[in-house]
Amino acid sequence: MSSRAEVDSATTVRSGEELPLPVLREYLQGVLRRPLQDLQLRQFPGGYSNLTYLLSAGDEHWVLRRPPFGSRVRSAHDMGREFRVLSALAGVFPYAPVPVHFCDRQDVLGCDFYLMSYIPGRVIRQAYPPGMSLSPEQVREQFFTLFDVLGELHRIDPVSIGLGDFGRPEGYVRRQVEGWSRRYRDAATPDAPDFERVMHWLHANMPADSGVACLIHNDYKLDNVIWSPDDPLRLIGVLDWEMTTIGDPLMDLGCTLGYWVEASDPEDFRQFRAMPSDVPGAPTRAQIVARFTQRSGLRMERFEFYFCFGLFRLAVIVQQIYARYTQGLTRDPRFGALLGRIHSLQRMCERVIEEGIEAP
Repeated sequence: MSSRAEVDSATTVRSGEELPLPVLREYLQGVLRRPLQDLQLRQFPGGYSNLTYLLSAGDEHWVLRRPPFGSRVRSAHDMGREFRVLSALAGVFPYAPVPVHFCDRQDVLGCDFYLMSYIPGRVIRQAYPPGMSLSPEQVREQFFTLFDVLGELHRIDPVSIGLGDFGRPEGYVRRQVEGWSRRYRDAATPDAPDFERVMHWLHANMPADSGVACLIHNDYKLDNVIWSPDDPLRLIGVLDWEMTTIGDPLMDLGCTLGYWVEASDPEDFRQFRAMPSDVPGAPTRAQIVARFTQRSGLRMERFEFYFCFGLFRLAVIVQQIYARYTQGLTRDPRFGALLGRIHSLQRMCERVIEEGIEAP
């Protein structure tokens, strides 16, 4: 294992996603109560949903989060909701960024946005970055840590941190199946698969709620966490809290497994992997579920349902982004290449339905 990995860095702001720096500077000088003549703005390259920027002035840094340009789904990019989650987790969940300021004035950026603390560290995306060379044993430990931290989040009592009203846990599984099915149909484009068989199967095979209602992240994956640059096995930050709610922890795990590509999966599915979960040493989905359920005391008796739902929900998210691109609401060229991933997710859902996937 290398002694130090390069800190994940922001880059030049993408075309079409610039922010009015003079207006932002004037506003933040009053909020932060300090001169910001040297304020600089850069953008973090990852992510397909809310946009994340790095603000710097002297030796101080802040992270700014705002909705994507062209989004018409306000509820999916609720900055106030995300800020409230971080405020509630402050001092309780050490991996969450510290919230700094929330702005709902539309004359600044034309949308709600907020500032939070900057956590310098390493983010892993499709492949391990330069400077992070891990043995198979270390890969396994790192990935198990990823899921152990998710379990830590689930053990927080929402009521005790003022989030008791943050969701409706009763009937959560049914609402998710019905809600995401509706969203897919609303976002469907002529070149996308219809997913009708998958949606009918999910509706017919949904299990009862697990009986546990807790705070769930709802988009927990490898590129939404930060690792220490000094110790790549130590997780130091969890990002992207926009979809957090109170719900079923098994559904949260299933959503994460929707991103999980392992070495035995078909090549047409592996080619769209979002993280290096198929490298030597990486645990399989069955091994992850076994560890997670053993530590939580829960049982996942319908593994194929949770996995298929995770795949389908990811397809909906990707289709919504792709639809925005086809409508000309965003110019990010990455979005035009998402159609192949949607088809791949549909084929994997069909495989789960037809063949089943080995459960732990």
